[in-house]
Amino acid sequence: MEHQVTRRVTIADVAEAAGVSKTAVSFAFNNPGRLNVDTASRIMEIADSLGYRPDPVARMLTQRRTGTIGLLTPQALASIFSNPFFGMFSAGVAAVAEEAGYGLHFISPLHGSLSRAIARATVDGVVAIGLAADHPEIAEIRRAGLPMTTVDSDPFDKVASVDVDDEGGARAAAEHLIELGHRDVLVVGIERAEHAPSGAEDTVARRMRGYRTAFAAVGVDIPDRDVIVSPATFAGGVAAFERAWEAGRRPTAVLGMSDAIAIGVIRALRDHRLSIPRDVSVVGFDDIELAQTTDPPLTTVHQPIRGKGEEAARLLLAVIAGTSEPPGHRRLATRLIVRASTGPAPAQEGR
Repeated sequence: MEHQVTRRVTIADVAEAAGVSKTAVSFAFNNPGRLNVDTASRIMEIADSLGYRPDPVARMLTQRRTGTIGLLTPQALASIFSNPFFGMFSAGVAAVAEEAGYGLHFISPLHGSLSRAIARATVDGVVAIGLAADHPEIAEIRRAGLPMTTVDSDPFDKVASVDVDDEGGARAAAEHLIELGHRDVLVVGIERAEHAPSGAEDTVARRMRGYRTAFAAVGVDIPDRDVIVSPATFAGGVAAFERAWEAGRRPTAVLGMSDAIAIGVIRALRDHRLSIPRDVSVVGFDDIELAQTTDPPLTTVHQPIRGKGEEAARLLLAVIAGTSEPPGHRRLATRLIVRASTGPAPAQEGR
């Protein structure tokens, strides 16, 4: 028996059945306000009875909208998602996007090239996280005329942006250790991506300034030898502390620029059979959910991670809709959360 292929219902079929033009059918789906209510309703009922569905690509071209926003990151997704921070941030972006009827498309380096990934991304706008104004891909997005919001970058001309009080949060973390008597600290910073800012300050620079300002107030310098960098991952934190340990560093406290790094440091300390906080205190930055359940629970700087994603998406959607003029900047508050991973500095003898 010969198999029969069912012919797809077209816009012309709907127009003929409704006794209207194809343009009227298009209006009914894409711009119903241009038809009277009865005509638009009748066309939709006939289209539904015939099983007609608009071609999504044709509809996108007609409306000049994809219904999707992009989340642009300079690192590969496998690396990004190894830090719980990014999952929480992405959830915030996605929640606002979905509520507004938009999908979310992740844009990360394609075969090592972020430019290639951007060229292939079909989106209505971009949330760019951790990219400076002079990053070549930022320039490419601006040349393309795509609406954009930046996150954790210094604000720059005519671009909406959102960040948090990184310096204030870092200063509060350092002051907490100072009050506990710590003067010998190791800072584990976040490894910068390629094309880090030149001139403008990024998250790493602002947090480092907060740490140094606090310790300078009590006459303590944090030399470069006491700063080591790593990827913002659990494994990165472990490896960073191991490098410091092998180099002979025996700090009484560690300031991790992310919770993922700080939790990795805790794991490394456990491997060396050191007690936390009796031997070494540890402070993170982010307040991811896991920070409450580490052993011991992690003292950290809370930032509204999901809220930052939500605010970035709202700013972007306002730019897409043309309701943000001039583009806004939002700086969200941070606060210190003291848990059991910090305690009084131990005596220095024999360390």
